[in-house]
Amino acid sequence: MEVINRYVTIKTHVDGAPEESDFELKASAVALSLEPGSNEVIVKNLCVSIDPYQLNRMKSYSSSQKSSDFAVGIIPGEAIDTYGVGKVVISENSEFEKDDIVAGLLNWGEYTVIKPGGMLNKLNPMGFPLSYHVGILGFSGLTAYAGFFEVCKPKRGEKVFVSAASGSVGNLVGQYAKLIGCYVVGCAGSKDKVALLKEKLGFDEAFNYKEETDLKSTLRRYFPDGIDIYFDNVGAEMQEAAIVNMKIHGRIAVCGVISEYTDAGKRAAPSMIEVIYKRIKIQGFLAGDYLNIFTDFLSTTRDHLRTGKIKPLEDISDGVESIPCAFISLYRGQNIGKKIVKIAEE
Repeated sequence: MEVINRYVTIKTHVDGAPEESDFELKASAVALSLEPGSNEVIVKNLCVSIDPYQLNRMKSYSSSQKSSDFAVGIIPGEAIDTYGVGKVVISENSEFEKDDIVAGLLNWGEYTVIKPGGMLNKLNPMGFPLSYHVGILGFSGLTAYAGFFEVCKPKRGEKVFVSAASGSVGNLVGQYAKLIGCYVVGCAGSKDKVALLKEKLGFDEAFNYKEETDLKSTLRRYFPDGIDIYFDNVGAEMQEAAIVNMKIHGRIAVCGVISEYTDAGKRAAPSMIEVIYKRIKIQGFLAGDYLNIFTDFLSTTRDHLRTGKIKPLEDISDGVESIPCAFISLYRGQNIGKKIVKIAEE
């Protein structure tokens, strides 16, 4: 017996802003049988993650492709791996049985054949929707938790600024910060997103960066005494403005630089005098560096979800064919919260 697996690929390398024409929906037959002793698993994909960093993997060259196993370049025409949740269809791996719910590195497609050594774990949904385990209880959540608590080392009462604050990571950073008693300001790209940050997620203040002509003055207005912590998701001019407004011994977690991914000429040029004399700590990081705290992150975030102290923010599209548009939406500011594509029902 076999099934037809539809999956998304890139036609050629993508060196600018992604367009629908860069992608192709392919189909191939997958035999629902495995060689005895192969240690392989076939998974029916249920929900898959849509993340900005994938664009760097699609480029003909990015230095990030040599820096992490999760960021290796994508070969045009081949399946694109991503974090996701699925259901085991057939298994020759003793750790998995048919119908197990699993999480790990799947594909932007309907089925994934997991080879020996592939990243796959049994998943206990804990009563939450499976989509939560792709986002808020998955790597997006771990990124926010590790970047904020491990890199920034926050203290109660500190002043926190979050860019791209309505995105998958930024919204959680702001909510974590509020839970420990910080003053939190976020920026986003629309009036509706600004209202959501303040009215639903509890940010103290928020602003639409598209309406501001002088970001340095804008941040000075919201942080007259300076910024203790800046959680950077965008890079470029926003990073420059934040550094000018940092306090002495301020900390910056550089999670992403999405504004630079589509424009090779757009680069942050922070004032190094500010960095030196204010003794500012600037640290890039990857969620994979902090798998050792995943249990703590999961326990804490699960409890906050159950008590309603943290509110999930998801943006879900349906069907494998929606993946290209879902991905492109990240670069057009159309998503709110974690972007996920639901491939199939459980």
